[in-house]
Amino acid sequence: MPAGKTNSIVLGIDPGIADTGYGLISQRQNQLTLLAYGSIKTKKGLELAKRLESLERELTKLIKVYRPTLLAVEQLFFCKNVKTALMVGQARGVILLVGEKNHLLIKEFTPLQVKQGITGYGQADKRQIQLMVKAILGLKEVPRPDDAADALAIAICGLNHQNFTSQLGS
Repeated sequence: MPAGKTNSIVLGIDPGIADTGYGLISQRQNQLTLLAYGSIKTKKGLELAKRLESLERELTKLIKVYRPTLLAVEQLFFCKNVKTALMVGQARGVILLVGEKNHLLIKEFTPLQVKQGITGYGQADKRQIQLMVKAILGLKEVPRPDDAADALAIAICGLNHQNFTSQLGS
């Protein structure tokens, strides 16, 4: 799809088991618009399967309301706590499955790719990324919570990737 000619909606996801950040942006005529952002929270006391089901249900609702065509997801690349890494990996599996079941194009980005794509610097800190998300989307404030700001950064990377690859194809 050529950049700027059609309306693209991207759902960016920063995966987690307790908090999964999401951000939805659209592009029309090279104008980015923030549609929604937030965090899907699961109850700590619930068993893992129930938490994953809750995540699946909430993501499906977002997809049905906003109808994105692209799902941009952060890859899990490193985690100090093995148990946490396994649970986040399971959350990622649910996220990818929801995207596939809803016929979305799925693109995955490493944290390094997101940092480079948003700030041009692979070692950018969280605050630099948040400020760039604010500037790129023309927001008055940095989006909160942090997971949501990260998800918006991932969505912007997804949209930029989509625009770049469509330009190569034309």
